[in-house]
Amino acid sequence: MGIYGMVTGKAGKSGFGSASTAEDVTQSIDANHLTAIVTGGTSGIGLEAARVLGMRGAHVIIAARNTKAANESKEMILKMNPNARIDYIQLDLSSIKSVRSFVHQFLALNLPLNILINNAGVMFCPFQLTEDGIESQFATNHIGKISFSIFLIEKLY
Repeated sequence: MGIYGMVTGKAGKSGFGSASTAEDVTQSIDANHLTAIVTGGTSGIGLEAARVLGMRGAHVIIAARNTKAANESKEMILKMNPNARIDYIQLDLSSIKSVRSFVHQFLALNLPLNILINNAGVMFCPFQLTEDGIESQFATNHIGKISFSIFLIEKLY
């Protein structure tokens, strides 16, 4: 879009600008044959990505640390779109054990993986070591996310 489009809100070469929504940019997409994992899909950008992917027909797996929040997000999306295919699997990116558990559960579903949105992250955590002995913010935002992606990469082909 270029800086001009970002500043003015006018559409860039793509036809979209800073005022464009996720619904706008995915309007012509049929994702019925796609499976997507969205980390941090219980709020903010992650929830919006899960909602719109579900609206476009993708089977969305919300990967979330808080299963209560994940279930609430799922129910909210289903209330807006009863035909959405939304599931969740518990994932704590600060724990390699949790990352491996998620991957094991996902692989057992025998689904393709077409879209991986690594959205989850934490900021301004008090200093704390994880069960793996890694500083928690670094473990969540880097080690966990990279491990998660590496463990799933074979499914992306």
